[in-house]
Amino acid sequence: MAEFTSHAPGTPSWVDLMSPDIDGSKAFYQSVFGWQADDQFDDDGDRAYVMFSLNGKSAAGLGGQPPDMGEMPAIWNTFIAVADVAATTDAVTAAGGAVMMPAMQVMTAGEMAIYADPTGAAFSVWKPGDHIGVEIGNVPNTLSWNELMSRDIDTAKAFYSRVFGWQYDEMDMGPGGIYNLIAGGESGVLGGLMAMPPDMPEQVPNHWMTYFSVEDIEATIKTITEAGGTLANGPMSVPGVGTMAAIHDPQGGAFSLMQPEVE
Repeated sequence: MAEFTSHAPGTPSWVDLMSPDIDGSKAFYQSVFGWQADDQFDDDGDRAYVMFSLNGKSAAGLGGQPPDMGEMPAIWNTFIAVADVAATTDAVTAAGGAVMMPAMQVMTAGEMAIYADPTGAAFSVWKPGDHIGVEIGNVPNTLSWNELMSRDIDTAKAFYSRVFGWQYDEMDMGPGGIYNLIAGGESGVLGGLMAMPPDMPEQVPNHWMTYFSVEDIEATIKTITEAGGTLANGPMSVPGVGTMAAIHDPQGGAFSLMQPEVE
């Protein structure tokens, strides 16, 4: 689906970037994906958020990092839609997760909270108000996939099943091991969970990865490097899926590209 008017509870529904350099990140993603940017200000006149859109539809968000994060690189956050943030908090703690930021009302846009699953991977939840999350996706230059990479995949699978009711369809990736597709939604799948590859450096934490679809991955990588980003891995072809590449933006934020396989 290309356009959305709502997201069912339990569906990854939004992504945003916490960056130490909002202006730098804003310019980079505009140049790479052709996004429009709408600066949003608080009552004191300070820029509180940047809403990225494509063709007039919300595509992703951008905010600054809290001062106590020091020199941390930019971080892409995955948000999962929920109907009740308080009930989700109870479910998270009962399932062994931790609350990183308690429920917070974001004016009339919605309500959010940030958690860590039992393996340490951070994720957010979003109860929509005026803002539903992404309004456009699964087309070039928009969000197309959310993926958990964990060194304790069994614990992670059990946790998300308890909190969100997720069930999984296993896909054998050969040398890459078993890929766990989150079943559900109109497309039949909501995202994926996979074991962290054994050759991944130890300093890379368990994390949720954000994927953006592109029409021409080689051309996009060229644009990325010209704009100050770097190619971290790939491109590599995944049969039946497409071509993928891992990217670091100029502020250190990690995300991935996906050029879907043409049927």
